[in-house]
Amino acid sequence: MNEPLNETPEPLLPGHEYDGIRELDNKLPRWWVWTFYVTILFSVGYLTYYHVLAMGDLSAAEYEKEMRIGNAIKAAAIAKFEGTWETLQPSTDPAVLARGKATFQLKCAPCHRHDGGGLVGPNLTDDFWIHGSKFADNVRIIWNGVKEKGMLAWKEQGMKPDEVIEVASYIYTLRGAKLEKPGKPPENLAPVQTGPSEFE
Repeated sequence: MNEPLNETPEPLLPGHEYDGIRELDNKLPRWWVWTFYVTILFSVGYLTYYHVLAMGDLSAAEYEKEMRIGNAIKAAAIAKFEGTWETLQPSTDPAVLARGKATFQLKCAPCHRHDGGGLVGPNLTDDFWIHGSKFADNVRIIWNGVKEKGMLAWKEQGMKPDEVIEVASYIYTLRGAKLEKPGKPPENLAPVQTGPSEFE
């Protein structure tokens, strides 16, 4: 005769069994339970502080505040840089010139040719400078650009002041360079006087 089934489950067995694996109903550790309670209390305090009483800034407000601080720091740094243009001198440090050349080849050569001879942009190796021949003029043009000539304002393209000085210092070394291929003719010469036209 078969023994009757035990209808009363074992204390830690809630009756769940899958593929021979039985689930135990163990109590959670006390530290875990108290940690959970603390998170509930924290969430209530957080909700009250930020959303009910509005005593603290939300993420969007914090972002705007940080952006204002960052923009103020950026504006001060730009103003300081622009205020020193007239006292700047081209660097002769080989490392600075090497970085300037690398930036020139990457960002300036498409318009000024890899050797500075000029393509869409003017020749940077001759003695004819459209917007001023001083080093400060070069820095200013690179920084602010010349929109009517198609020259980008590199400050708007993310170029940093140190990079501008590096590029301008490298460009300064191109003056008077002997090019293998003739450079672009000067753009700021006075037009040649040819006399009245027969069609006038």
